[in-house]
Amino acid sequence: MILYHGSNMEVRTPHILNGLRALDFGPGFYLTSSLSQAGKWAKAVVRRRRSGRSIVNIYEFKMRVDHSLRILEFSNADKDWLQFIVRNRREKELSPDYDLVIGPVANDTTLPVIDDYMDGKYDQDEAVKRLMPQNLTDQYAFLTEKALSFLSFERSEEF
Repeated sequence: MILYHGSNMEVRTPHILNGLRALDFGPGFYLTSSLSQAGKWAKAVVRRRRSGRSIVNIYEFKMRVDHSLRILEFSNADKDWLQFIVRNRREKELSPDYDLVIGPVANDTTLPVIDDYMDGKYDQDEAVKRLMPQNLTDQYAFLTEKALSFLSFERSEEF
């Protein structure tokens, strides 16, 4: 499976990023199956860091048959997804219970809903109701070195 990582530089060797900011699935190395989404991430990194070029790094995810990775997958933006994101945004230094977490991206449309939920403006049911119609792309958060060992750098492209 091909996955993409947006950055302001070529990233041949992925690393777990700790404590930079509150991320949906906690500290990790984030990829997506969407080239377009990775391009948006790359442009955002260039804007945020004010350096580099918009680069999409392309990896092959080689999941072996032994199923030794601890994987948590969210198929949509539901209550469990919301709780998991809130937990990671509140506690930035959690130790990972999983090697890999897969699920929808909290984007510019969903973040205000999540923030309002965290501030107590919405209960969980109302927050999920407001999130459900969103057409969200996916993200793959590689949270451990073990998970990273399943990635193979293919190439990078300027976006």
